[in-house]
Amino acid sequence: MDVLAIESKTHNEKLQGTAFGFEHNATQFNKFFYIESYGCAMNFADTEVVASILMQAGFGPTKNIVEAQLIFVNTCSIREKAELAVRKRLTEFRLLKQQNKKVLVGVLGCMAERLKTKFLDEEKLVDIVVGPDAYRSLPTLITDATTGRKMVNVLLSREETYADIAPVRLASNGVSAFVSIMRGCNNMCSFCVVPFTRGRERSRDYTSILAECNTLFVQGFKEITLLGQNVDSYYYTNQTNMANVTTFAQLLEMVALINPLLRVRFSTSHPKDITDDVLFTIKKYPNICNYIHLPVQSGNTRVLQLMNRNYSREWYIGKVKRIREIIPDCGLSSDIITGFCTETEADHNDTLTLMEACKFDFSYMYYYSERPGTLAEKRYTDNVTLPDKKRRLQQIIDLQGRLSHVGHRLEIGKFFEVLIESESKKSTDDWMGRNEKNQVIVFAKGQHNLTKGSYCNVKIIDAGRSTLIGEIVV
Repeated sequence: MDVLAIESKTHNEKLQGTAFGFEHNATQFNKFFYIESYGCAMNFADTEVVASILMQAGFGPTKNIVEAQLIFVNTCSIREKAELAVRKRLTEFRLLKQQNKKVLVGVLGCMAERLKTKFLDEEKLVDIVVGPDAYRSLPTLITDATTGRKMVNVLLSREETYADIAPVRLASNGVSAFVSIMRGCNNMCSFCVVPFTRGRERSRDYTSILAECNTLFVQGFKEITLLGQNVDSYYYTNQTNMANVTTFAQLLEMVALINPLLRVRFSTSHPKDITDDVLFTIKKYPNICNYIHLPVQSGNTRVLQLMNRNYSREWYIGKVKRIREIIPDCGLSSDIITGFCTETEADHNDTLTLMEACKFDFSYMYYYSERPGTLAEKRYTDNVTLPDKKRRLQQIIDLQGRLSHVGHRLEIGKFFEVLIESESKKSTDDWMGRNEKNQVIVFAKGQHNLTKGSYCNVKIIDAGRSTLIGEIVV
């Protein structure tokens, strides 16, 4: 499992984790760790921080779970399906531990705080539970756990950003990398557990972000994605000069200026916070990709109010129009939840018509699953039946498929600069890369002297729902 697997796009895709590790020199380490990561891009970035901490403590990364003395699962709580996948995997690891008593099993991430008691005491699945802000304590927790004690640290922090830790890019393709710019969230969407599991927003020092991006470029990386639960809320204040403030638009510009050959992406944006300054910065610099992930969640204003999204249907559509006014050919994707509390068929139809109005290139689509501890769980009744949720979700999936296919067909005959990321999964005779709109393009290698990380000009000659087919233009 060495292919990056972020959250499933549809309800019927298999949710899998990514095993982090690489082939190692047997003499370099005498003890090893194995990590599987589930959920959002932030979790994968956190796993790279954890790997750095563990390697500094003398543990080597491995993809061979049998040789590991430490087994960690970096967890996601955003949807029930992710939690079920993690619990199943922990049960399998417990069987492995029965064969080797010295193995320590731990849970990291968003499930740690909410389910620590169940994991440790009731179900006895793990030895260590560590929350997203407590990874620096791992070496001490591991040492204490070897004595047979159950170890927990799920404390949230108002300052922790891991700014001084250089992540270890264990699952990287060598071309693209994540760079975390902030942690936590202040938005309190009623369906979301993130504010409770990751705490309040705090922005990382821009100088450390720029240093990390510079290092990645020197190491040969050609694309970085700036990560945050809500990147547009990035706001770093110099503690020695409180008047010296760096906004997200300013940070985006500073990263773009590192080198014109370094592509810059970012995720995720909250519709209420993305500013014209950010949009004009994207337009100004060719190496900032013309692509924005802008979660809408619902197309109905009443449901959006229940979700505590702080915008209306009309406002969101207006924001999309503004984006395309400033950046006419901007790629746009979204998150959509169907079947939220009290959603009616008319409310659901509003989501379908909003999708048609906005013409998303693709979407991450889910039916609502109630998460314990959220505002929605406390305030509302989850009263949409599961069959109705699944039926509505399928309608959303089908519509997005049609929108994606129509949008892709419009690209035929156009030319794009493509960054090659890997060989195609289907044929070693083809390359796979993405353009600035985040569209996946597959094209024949031919006789051209290109490698992973090369830029090339590609003409689109055909299109499917999820992939564009191109040919290299000399």
